[in-house]
Amino acid sequence: MADEIKYEYKTVKTLRGTDGLVISKMQKEGWELVEQAQGNLRSTLNFRRPKKPLPRLLVGAAAAVFVILAVVIGVGSALSDGDGKRDRAEQSAAAAGEKSSTTPTPTAIKSPATKVITPDNDTRFAALLKADSCDDADLDFATRNKGQTVAFNGSVVNMAPHGDYDTRYDILLGPGDKGPNTTVGPAFKYENVNISDLGLTGKSIPATVGTGDKFRFVAKVGEFSANQCLLFLEPISTETR
Repeated sequence: MADEIKYEYKTVKTLRGTDGLVISKMQKEGWELVEQAQGNLRSTLNFRRPKKPLPRLLVGAAAAVFVILAVVIGVGSALSDGDGKRDRAEQSAAAAGEKSSTTPTPTAIKSPATKVITPDNDTRFAALLKADSCDDADLDFATRNKGQTVAFNGSVVNMAPHGDYDTRYDILLGPGDKGPNTTVGPAFKYENVNISDLGLTGKSIPATVGTGDKFRFVAKVGEFSANQCLLFLEPISTETR
């Protein structure tokens, strides 16, 4: 039928505890939750929303624009070919004349020391640690500081085996000391890491890591997943405290 509504679909996998935040964000973007399957540690959320058809008039206009552009580009290339040949000849002559000149030795530039972003030296990061875990500030921070190093006091909110591995984990982190009861700040995630990847350090180094453990995390900023409300990090060091 011509009036039948056509939908687009999206499936989002989340860690238990972040379902409500993800559902709320998706609904603001026009998505409707059609199915929610909960596992022991992860949930699968299926959404749909009506497709927005492109008006026929707009499609025809776009096609006409492409045709006009193709003609203009072709004419421009033909007209500029003669000038291009003259320019290349002049550039070759100039290059030949410059060979006899002395080329100065470039001066080595020293790279500045890498800054470690902390709540004490970066007001944006300090505010982020107290904001909502699915706030636009998470995306802005990840975009501005991807690849940079951050350090903060936090705790393990959740920890689950990665796939079928029993020695690799997905670890959810939060700022502060409340572990699974954390309610503010970004949902930081280490994905597919071994305990040895954490770089455990401190006066008393544990053999393993568990939910609720408190550390001083130093990590590299990765991507922010708006669908999952997760800010991914890569561990550098994990100091007991």
